[in-house]
Formats: sequence, C-alpha cells, structure tokens
Amino acid sequence: MKQLQYLSALAEHLHFGLAAESCFVTQSTLSAGIRELEEVLQAKVAERTNRSVIITPLGERLTAKARELLRGAEEMLDLAHSASAPLSGPLRLGVIPTIGPYILPAVLPSIHRNFPGLELYLREDYTDRLLERLQDGRLDLLLLALPYEMDGVETELLFEEGFVLACPTGHPLAEEVSVDTSAFAEQPLLLLEEGHCLRRHALEACSLEGRFKRKNYEASSMQTLVQMVALGMGITLLPQMAVEAEITKGLDISLVPLKEDIGTRQIGLVWRKSSARESEFRILGDLLLKAGPKKSSEGT
Repeated sequence: MKQLQYLSALAEHLHFGLAAESCFVTQSTLSAGIRELEEVLQAKVAERTNRSVIITPLGERLTAKARELLRGAEEMLDLAHSASAPLSGPLRLGVIPTIGPYILPAVLPSIHRNFPGLELYLREDYTDRLLERLQDGRLDLLLLALPYEMDGVETELLFEEGFVLACPTGHPLAEEVSVDTSAFAEQPLLLLEEGHCLRRHALEACSLEGRFKRKNYEASSMQTLVQMVALGMGITLLPQMAVEAEITKGLDISLVPLKEDIGTRQIGLVWRKSSARESEFRILGDLLLKAGPKKSSEGT
C-alpha cells in the first residue's frame, strides 16, 4: 500500500521531491519504493530524466487502480474510526477560496473543542480540482458553492446566502437604500477570473450574464476585488459571509443591499457515495451551519 501511495503521489506531482514531501518521506525513500514496485510488477511505471518525470502508459493505468485500492483502504479505516468515536482520526477537507477564509475561522475552534481527536487537513482550490481529488480518494469531504454538476456524490445543503453590492465611497449607488441589477448595466463590474464558481453563481443569481455595455475586469481573489473597488475601478458583488467577515474593513467602500427578490448561492457539503463517514460529515455540517451568514442561516 505504501508503494501504491508513492506511485499516486509521483503521478500527481511528476517530481520525486514534491511527491516525497506530500508523503512525508525522504526523496530516497520514495525513489526506493518506486523501484521496488517496478521490481514486483516487472514493468516500468515511470521514466526518469534529469529534468522531468514521465509516467508510462502502463503507469497511468496502474495509478488509477492504485487510487481505487488506496481509497478502499481509507474507507476501511474511516469505518473503524466512526465506529469507535465520531470525528476522530484524519479528515481531509477541501474548500473553495471564496468560502474557506470567511467561515472556517469561526468554526475551527468549536471543532477542536468538541472533537479533539480529529486531525483536520485543509486544502483550498478550485471546485473542479477538489472534485477530482475527492473522486480519487485524496480528499474525504468538500465544502462548496452549489449547484455544480457532479456524479457519484452525496450532498447536504447547509444554507443559502445573498450578495451585497460593493462600490467606492462617494459612488452614486452608495446613497441607495437597496439596488436592483438594472443599476449595474452601465457600470464596470469587477469579477473573479474564470475558474472561480463565485463568478458564475453571482452572475446567474442576479441574472447579469451578458447584460453589460462596458468592459469588465477580473481579479484572482476577493481581496484583490475589494482593493480594486476601493481604487475606484468599478463595482462588485460580494457574498454575505465575506461581508460579515469584514473583508472591506478599513477601505473606502460602501456596501449596499440588493433587492430582496435577487438570487442567492447555496453552500453545502459534498462526499463520495461510498464513504462510510456520512453521519460524521452531517455532524460537521451542523457546526458549519451555526457559523454561516447570520441573516441567511436564520432564514434557512
């Protein structure tokens, strides 16, 4: 199993040093493990050069099988852990960057206090990459914005949250009590770059796709977005949890509520249907629900 873990890591990183680091072993240990695996199989799984690592076609097929076996082994351990004590042992949680920084700080102390035996490992990434890691067993649970097209998973909706308009202080819209999306049509709208599902959810929720007459700008993170707003480059839509986390604190930004009939995004947990830890994930979901946006969670 250890050799299969090394193969999976090498196929992911295509670098012996990085693969060894991800497995918490030395590079020489991982290299020896790959050689031993090749000796047992009587076949090459990787081609080594001074500059790169290439996984052979056979190695790619074996990697897929290895990840199935590793996932099965993990699920056996999960079943044993859940039988002995809920939320104990390792749990690898994937979260998207438009959620993690704004909800996890509020819930992690409670998790640590109530489940001291839990070893929580966090990975922040785009939704599609997290789903890939979930399916091949490298992650156990995801905290995502929904809906998102997925197969072979179970989901639990935690809460819905709305959006808030962020505009520069002194902007004409800053004086409004609330605004409708029709007010955005003549404004430069700042958005997250492609890959962030918040971009799509905000546009879909507010029915904004294709309705702009002026060029829009993109940013790699919400922190960058609010800085751009403060500089007067345009307006943006922020999720409620980011507003409650005071992402705009100290900046020359005004926050204006949207009309009540404007849409929301859903926040939920996602796990493999084959996982033996569903009951534990739902316990964690209850804790996350309590840490969700106050206005949204109270109405859920």
